[in-house]
Amino acid sequence: MLEFFLSLDPVAQALLAGCFTWGVTALGASAVFLTRSVNQRLLDGMMGFAAGVMIAASFWSLLLPAIAMAEEIGAVPWMPAAVGFVAGWLFLMALDRLVPHLHIGFPDEKAEGPKSSLRRTTLLVMAITLHNIPEGLAIGVAFGAVGAGIQTATLAGAVALAIGIGIQNFPEGLAISLPLRRDGIGRGRSFYYGQLSGAVEPVAAIIGAAVVLMVRPILPYALAFAAGAMIFVVVEEVIPECHLTGYEGAVTTGFLCGFVTMMILDVGLG
Repeated sequence: MLEFFLSLDPVAQALLAGCFTWGVTALGASAVFLTRSVNQRLLDGMMGFAAGVMIAASFWSLLLPAIAMAEEIGAVPWMPAAVGFVAGWLFLMALDRLVPHLHIGFPDEKAEGPKSSLRRTTLLVMAITLHNIPEGLAIGVAFGAVGAGIQTATLAGAVALAIGIGIQNFPEGLAISLPLRRDGIGRGRSFYYGQLSGAVEPVAAIIGAAVVLMVRPILPYALAFAAGAMIFVVVEEVIPECHLTGYEGAVTTGFLCGFVTMMILDVGLG
């Protein structure tokens, strides 16, 4: 299996990695077949863990390599990272304003983006889908960097990033399917909507890998772009959602554990 994966081109590797993270989202959503609810403190801690993984991945797997790559090509080390980071932040901010969505745990009247007649379930899925776009891009860019022959980019590092994002996708699938089930939606439909939020990741991964392979000089910018987009999601969506129910201690502990876990994965494997 490993030999088969290594024999694939970077775009195909990115696709498989994106399918893996989507599969973990589906695994989390499948908990709806076993239970109708989960301890809120545990769920908030798991979402805090997801936020910690995303922040750590943004630095160790994306921004740090972007700075190193800029030095390799003789650019001002901080320039591509700063420009790409701001571009990713503004891109997600624009999507946040243009796409109707509803964050987990918020009442219907708190829906963001243009006014819409879409159902609550659709708005919830769209919120997590926006969340997953930068994750898929990050995976694709990481595998594209390896294919482009960048000295500081390693296949082990790209795999570590995919594993880290996959781990934090589990509570996201859970956080979608169980609230829908509590709202009276059937198990099958709750699972369907829960896993659907991760379907965008393989697509975004393919796009990320293909773009950097076609336009190699933009790679440091692309890495930082994904980092800016992910950190925007954490600050705008994940952390506020975690603090709705008063379990801040569990969120903080989860966040720190997630950060350390992703750091170990990236440094240890990369």
